[in-house]
Amino acid sequence: MGSLPELTTGRLFSAWQTDLPALLLVALLGALYCWGVLRLRRRGEHWPTARAAAFALLGLGTLIVATMSALAVYDHVLFWPAAVQNILLDLVAPLGLALGDPLGLALRALPERGAGRVQRVVTGRLMRLFTFPLVSTALVLVTELTVYFTPYFETALRVDWLHDVMYLHLLLAGCLFVVPVLTREEVLPAWCTHPVRAALVFLDGVIDAVPGIVVMTHGTLIAGSWYLHHAPSWSPDVQRDQQLGGGAMISIAELVALPFLLAILAQWARTERAETVALDRRLEAELVPAAPAVEGAGEEADRVRPWWETENSAVAQRIQQQR
Repeated sequence: MGSLPELTTGRLFSAWQTDLPALLLVALLGALYCWGVLRLRRRGEHWPTARAAAFALLGLGTLIVATMSALAVYDHVLFWPAAVQNILLDLVAPLGLALGDPLGLALRALPERGAGRVQRVVTGRLMRLFTFPLVSTALVLVTELTVYFTPYFETALRVDWLHDVMYLHLLLAGCLFVVPVLTREEVLPAWCTHPVRAALVFLDGVIDAVPGIVVMTHGTLIAGSWYLHHAPSWSPDVQRDQQLGGGAMISIAELVALPFLLAILAQWARTERAETVALDRRLEAELVPAAPAVEGAGEEADRVRPWWETENSAVAQRIQQQR
């Protein structure tokens, strides 16, 4: 690790390594998603291309970048690549996966029995507890603080399998908040309307910046004994490296909050339009002209007329009678 070449802009884009557990997870998720889309198409049903693209590019793509790019190559010798890795897994990848709506795809593509099982798991008490907005937000915050301010992170740097467990831990913690807010409304409380969800996303963006602020301003080195021992000669001061990592965490957290909020607002607008269309159709059905009472074969059917027509007609009749 100490013999790694200096991390330049070119190596940031060209240095890659294979992480077998992460690669297997990406392959499994991608294969299941493709199976669901193909199953729907065979039945003649449509699945939005934008959702599939978000799942593949922003979701799975972020997983690959976080676990196999230069960030993974250099995370054992520099703190800031590890910090960027973790925030990508905790915030960006869950957003991409949620925009792809894999649970919605599963409920449509699976046979009735399988879809019922998925639905029971998603709406079960335990899942409702973990996806309750305030609980899931707290879990994300506690997860990030636990990673950096307990021996968890430094131990993960020493033990490869625990490093992969940490990856999965961060990903799942992020998904517990993002997925229900964007796609699985049935697991949220009734009061969690779109305006409330927009407020929660704004609040979550503020909270997500807290770990970065703490990391950047913390006087004690995080995993200091590890990075002091493994820092290459070309690396910045370890304290400076930690400050860079904290700053990157804050920047990414704030950048992610904006598209997340925009996705909620777009979803809110679509829901409002759908409700408006449904209301218009119901009103049209309720205001269908009543069937006329037939008094004779040649009699013209009465129809519902606006008040100004009937009022003018009544006035005209009174004038005619006075004459």
